Amino acid sequence: MTPVTFWFEFSSPYSYIAAERLRAAHLHAPQVNWRPFLLGPILKAKGHDPAAFDEGSPKRAYMWRDVERLAEKFAIPFERPRIFPQNGLMAARIATAFPNERWLVDFVCAVFHAAFAHGHDIAEVETLHDILDGMGLPTEGLIEEAEQPGTKKALRDATAEAQSLGIFGAPSFTVGHELFWGQDRLDDALDWARHIHLP
Repeated sequence: MTPVTFWFEFSSPYSYIAAERLRAAHLHAPQVNWRPFLLGPILKAKGHDPAAFDEGSPKRAYMWRDVERLAEKFAIPFERPRIFPQNGLMAARIATAFPNERWLVDFVCAVFHAAFAHGHDIAEVETLHDILDGMGLPTEGLIEEAEQPGTKKALRDATAEAQSLGIFGAPSFTVGHELFWGQDRLDDALDWARHIHLP
């Protein structure tokens, strides 16, 4: 199977749904690269108006109901977070710093669960400490590595790469030069990867 890259944003509830679906399909889709990026800089560069997504807007109301329906459909726990959008910068840096670790997928899903199943603030270092400690990982060392200049640059570079690929929303999936946007395109991306063999 041609590798699939899963581009996700920790502040995105649709990325949460996609991550849970992808983890469930992991045994059937092992060649998936999980890539965090920051959607904010991309939207800002495109002149996105954040007011269109303010609390009380029809667009936000629709999003929450849509996510609730998806969570019910896929049996994924969901609770509207008290804080939205969440600040997933530190979590993204940790995921960026350790892209090849066996625990990466579990960490990403645990962060998403903290934000969208338990209503925790993932911007708080204590929340990430609890997640890493619960996984039996060397918390202080991982966070220290995540705060290194090289890690910060790697996340900026990942965001720039996402933008160069034409990514404009989260989640997105790339298979070679093909772009699939939205959690509802997950199956399409996996099918494309299974049947298309790139040179």
